Amino acid sequence: MAICISIYLLLLSATGNGDNTETQTPYNPTEYFLLDCGSSSDQTDSQGRLWESDSRSKRYYSSPNIEAASSGSTASEQESSNLQVPYQTARIFHHSKFTYSFPLSPGPKFLRLYFYSATYSGLDNSDSFFSVTANNFILLSNFSAYLVSSAMNPPLPYFVKEFVINVAENQKLINITFNPSPGSYAFINGIEVVSMPENLYMTYTDSKPITFVNNKAIPFFFTNDTALENVYRLNVGGRDVINVNDTGMFRTWSQDLIYIYGYAVGTNPYHPSVTIQYNNNTPAYTAPEVVYTTFRQMDRKGEDNTKYNLTWLFPVDSMFHYLVRLHFCETLDEITAENQRVFNIYINSMVAEQQVDVFHLSGGSKIPTYRDYIVFDENGSLKLELHPAVESKPKFYNAILNGAEIFKLNTSDGSLAGPNPDVKPPAAQNPKPELSQVLRNSKNNFSLLVKVTIIAGGVLLLVFLFILLRRRRTSPEPSSTKTKDSSLPSDLCRRFTIKEIRAATGDFDERRVIGHGGFGNVYRGDIDGVIVAVKRLNPTSKQGAKEFVTEIDMLSKLRHVHLVSLIGYCDDHGEMVLVYEYMLRGTLRDHLYKTDNPSLPWKRRLGICIGAAKGLHYLHTGAKHMIIHRDVKSTNILLDEKWVAKVSDFGLSRTGPITSSVTHVSTNVKGSFGYMDPEYYRRQQLTEKSDVYSFGVVLFEVLCARPAMARNLPKEEVGLAHWAQKCCRKGLVDQIMDPILKGEMVAAAGLKKFVELALSCVRDDGVERPSMKDVVGALEFALELQEGAEKLAINIGGLEITAVRPPFGQREGGGCLFSLDSSKRKSDVGNGSNTTVFSSGGGRVTSDSEV
Repeated sequence: MAICISIYLLLLSATGNGDNTETQTPYNPTEYFLLDCGSSSDQTDSQGRLWESDSRSKRYYSSPNIEAASSGSTASEQESSNLQVPYQTARIFHHSKFTYSFPLSPGPKFLRLYFYSATYSGLDNSDSFFSVTANNFILLSNFSAYLVSSAMNPPLPYFVKEFVINVAENQKLINITFNPSPGSYAFINGIEVVSMPENLYMTYTDSKPITFVNNKAIPFFFTNDTALENVYRLNVGGRDVINVNDTGMFRTWSQDLIYIYGYAVGTNPYHPSVTIQYNNNTPAYTAPEVVYTTFRQMDRKGEDNTKYNLTWLFPVDSMFHYLVRLHFCETLDEITAENQRVFNIYINSMVAEQQVDVFHLSGGSKIPTYRDYIVFDENGSLKLELHPAVESKPKFYNAILNGAEIFKLNTSDGSLAGPNPDVKPPAAQNPKPELSQVLRNSKNNFSLLVKVTIIAGGVLLLVFLFILLRRRRTSPEPSSTKTKDSSLPSDLCRRFTIKEIRAATGDFDERRVIGHGGFGNVYRGDIDGVIVAVKRLNPTSKQGAKEFVTEIDMLSKLRHVHLVSLIGYCDDHGEMVLVYEYMLRGTLRDHLYKTDNPSLPWKRRLGICIGAAKGLHYLHTGAKHMIIHRDVKSTNILLDEKWVAKVSDFGLSRTGPITSSVTHVSTNVKGSFGYMDPEYYRRQQLTEKSDVYSFGVVLFEVLCARPAMARNLPKEEVGLAHWAQKCCRKGLVDQIMDPILKGEMVAAAGLKKFVELALSCVRDDGVERPSMKDVVGALEFALELQEGAEKLAINIGGLEITAVRPPFGQREGGGCLFSLDSSKRKSDVGNGSNTTVFSSGGGRVTSDSEV
């Protein structure tokens, strides 16, 4: 096989490629494996690459007998008739795991897994769920090729998952293990392993940190424990680049059109005669010439470009870090010097880099360069925006992008596995990919685009006239357009017009903003003399119609003293608005940290926690079917004027299992980082115990008065749940609790009960966590202990109580610890063995027998 590959690469370098953009490959892989899984003989694909049969060669798997552990299979005749290698056959693993082993030298390698979701040997492809690991990395978990292919738009039965795996010095191979889920089966059609330049994507030196967009004060470095998954690789403004036309590593570059967000697509001029001048900073293997000779820029309309952004939107798996690489090259004749085209780069609405001048960065015209950024995503989408940097007063108000690559980084436990898609989206809902497919297959894109635009414009005009006539006949108030979603419950909550909402909020007066969130701004409103909270969807928000409908559907059917009441909604003239009861005191977090509000007394904190726990308990048990909130956090616990706590924000909520025989709901992972149940994250199996975990994090927030995630702290202290568990087990509660509480009277036994409860809520195994009913009971008991201690203190005569400092774990009884004024004497309180001695200076609690 190695000889065949060498001959193939030699022929490729001598003959060039069909696009005529490269005359030779800038990089020759030193290691290159193509394995056709399930095939009985070697096969050549449509690009002329030779795939070796995994049945004929015994050197690629560690199991002693491949036939004993698996079987080869061919897709049904109808499905396989037009398939190319390696999709014609598959290796099926029915009951046990199986490992392929590839001997390799140390260093990073491309690993590509080829999947074709089809019917093999009568097996139902929708029943295939399995995991894939490579050395110490989890690539896929509970993975369904059927769900992934069904969710593509348009649906495609075949696809490739590409990873970058680093082979360590002591490994010298990649072990790829397929492990079917219980009662299911695993399969693979093809495996490709290609070596790559050492520092193409990851440089392991402390001298070259990467910009961390979420917090630029924290430098980001790659380590040998980092693996990548390629999720997007785009030739921006240009055509598809197939793998054999890459720079020797067989990467595929796709068009970017379907990822453009909004209608401002810009222009994409192309100068095929341009010769790209690679250099040491950007070697010839970085990206093909066609990537740097094609690009997308803003329209050439001068200052008009300052009124919008050139924007791309990329769906991704939430709760991962991503490497975003952007490729640039100035090739236009009018760009001849610095400060002629300067722009800003934003990722997820955060500044990634300001005043980017490609001419300056690269060193001149026709010289390529690239910029790398690390971003952590919590919302399931990456938004990339370019905007002219008007402050530098460049010659042209414009921006440019040639190429983009987006890689997912593994988590701390070595996982790259994301959840399966929730449902198969209807292909007819979004015709954009179909249009892009037509465009990419057309030989005359412009001509076809004009025809399609004319036809589409005519159809839209007819539809518009039809709607206009219909509205004139049926609508007495043309100013109010009702939603198309007839499922919205107008009978259970009030439906407002946008005119009413604007009147209530002073036309969304910025001075009335009382809060911000992922959904948008929250305004203080006045409707019929009643103060309300009005939440307005931001058109650029990553949340949208689905969360809007979910919130209405959930809250309109729920009424409880500890749930925020939904008064009504508005879906009018493109606006999506929710109207709630007004919560005077804001969120729980507003009273814990990063605030000018007075600190909450311990007893009030307990009361707030009890109220929120009762609201969650009602969701889990009080409705017709269990409701799992899925986004419990301190900002979603609101407080009214009497300090009554109410759970809010049901946009991510899901109905739980509807029968006792079902223990969980399989769903896409959503929630807020720092609060998310690790078991739910690993398994994509949602239970009510996921809410319990999140509430446990809230309990630690209440105790410690710090955020669930604090990226400015040392690594071991970043995550509150992990750090608090570690400190509590060491008996260091007094060192992590809110310092303000150390000056209050806190019942030691009640505090102990509170901490034990928080620890039980954040246990890794959901089965071991308490129910919300048990949480309510434990918190009420802690409150009783606190009230008992306060009553006891009131009855003490002749003592001036000034402070309390409760070192955790120093007393097992039900007493409380007081710190008395140092001028006062020690005094005994009560009689019998449970007598508590109150020591001056914040000393430990002792019993009378210890005195």
